[in-house]
Amino acid sequence: MSSDALPIDPTAFAQALESLPPETLHLKAAEIANSINHLKSSNEQMLPFADEGDQDCKDAMFENLVVIGRMNERIRMLREEVEKRGLRWADAEVEDSERRVNGHVLEEGDAVVGTGQRAQSGRLTDEELRRRLAEQMAQDGEDEEGVHL
Repeated sequence: MSSDALPIDPTAFAQALESLPPETLHLKAAEIANSINHLKSSNEQMLPFADEGDQDCKDAMFENLVVIGRMNERIRMLREEVEKRGLRWADAEVEDSERRVNGHVLEEGDAVVGTGQRAQSGRLTDEELRRRLAEQMAQDGEDEEGVHL
C-alpha cells in the first residue's frame, strides 16, 4: 500500500457488501484471513530484528498489528452481512467461546488494536509490542495445526 492510499471506510465497506452474493462474502473472509496469517508470519520473522533494536522492524510490526485489527473488523462485518440475510456463517465455528473464521481464531483483542501502554509518540512501547506479539504467537501455536501458505 502506498503511503497516500487509505483503506476503505468501514461504512463504505459495509454498503458494498450489501450487493455481493453470499459465496463472495465467504471468499472475501477467506482472503482476509489468509492476509492476516501472512502479516502474523511477517511479524514472527521480524521479531528477532526488532528485539535487537531495529526501529524499522518495530514500526513495520506495529503497522501490521494495526492492519490485522482493521482486517478482523472487516471479517466481523462480512459475518454480520451474511447473518443479516438470515443465512448461516458456514465457515465459522464456535468452540469454547472462541470465534473462528476459516480456521483463524478471532479474538476480542484482534478487533480492537490500540489498547495498552503507549510510548510518548502515541505508539506502543517496545515492551508492549513484544508482549502482544509473544501472546499472539503463543496462541497461534496452540490453536492451529499444519502449515499455512
